[in-house]
Amino acid sequence: MNYQEILQQARGSMGPYCKACPVCNGMACKNTVPGPGAKGLGTGAIRNYQKWQELCVNMDTICENIPVDTTARLFGREFVLPVFAAPVGAMQLHYGDKYTDLEYNDILVSACADAGIAAFTGDGTNPAVIEAAANALAKAEGKGVPTIKPWNIDLIRQKMGMVKPSGPIAIAMDIDAAGLPFLKNLTPPAGSKTVEELAEIAKIAEVPFILKGIMTVKGALKALEAGASGIVVSNHGGRVLDQCPATAEVLPAIVDAVGGKMTVLVDGGIRSGMDVFKALALGADGVLIGRPFVTMVYGGGAEGVQVYVDKLKAELADTMAMCGAHSLSDITRDMIYGF
Repeated sequence: MNYQEILQQARGSMGPYCKACPVCNGMACKNTVPGPGAKGLGTGAIRNYQKWQELCVNMDTICENIPVDTTARLFGREFVLPVFAAPVGAMQLHYGDKYTDLEYNDILVSACADAGIAAFTGDGTNPAVIEAAANALAKAEGKGVPTIKPWNIDLIRQKMGMVKPSGPIAIAMDIDAAGLPFLKNLTPPAGSKTVEELAEIAKIAEVPFILKGIMTVKGALKALEAGASGIVVSNHGGRVLDQCPATAEVLPAIVDAVGGKMTVLVDGGIRSGMDVFKALALGADGVLIGRPFVTMVYGGGAEGVQVYVDKLKAELADTMAMCGAHSLSDITRDMIYGF
């Protein structure tokens, strides 16, 4: 199947909120939580997407005519692209009955590993979700990043103990999940963490620790102080707080503050290889993409993941070639217009 055929297949497998739109821009699903849309008015997801589109790329083909290399090295591993599949959970609640969280992660992790990238896996109140993620990671020889929610320290230690034997690339925490409704008033409690608490969690991880959900320079500096190896500039797809800035808007200042001191990833509305190029030009080391991978799995399973990765790679390589960048390290901020 090609990309359009997989998209068409997904439309018969998803719903009622996700429409598997031709462009996943947050418009058709706004204000649908539960569902794939953003919180409140739904402006968060829409703004994320729109800000990438407002940036233009600067064409320059007066350069050496040599092949383009999209290979990235992140967290000690080599990938065909600087792209990760983002963690997504509550599949049946948000996207339709076709796959449980366990089934989705099982397909996604192995398919991403086979395609030469890696997937972040999700977490939830059901202990079976993290157990299944650990099993999927073990089958993929650790080629993935389990993401654990900001539970209390005892549950974090327990969940990290479940995933560490799989030898993951890194372990992440979506610290912004503190704003998710289902985490409120839980026993054990979950929520925000201090720098000191995060430092303890980073030590427990024993592998690179990534904090997802950083939207300010102040937050990035606190993550660095806590010993995080990397951050994901993310507003959780607009799902935890309405009327946040877009990730593209805050990324450059965060990169200027902590770039080179830790790995800086970004997500939110990134849909194409050209969007990936723009994120790298703003200083990111790599990106996470969420909802399009869901659509590809629902529409084509593992084949859908491979088709999407191939599409992203071709788009990124074409943009790089037309802007005079032959490797990822050649991509610089002056290659975009409108920043």
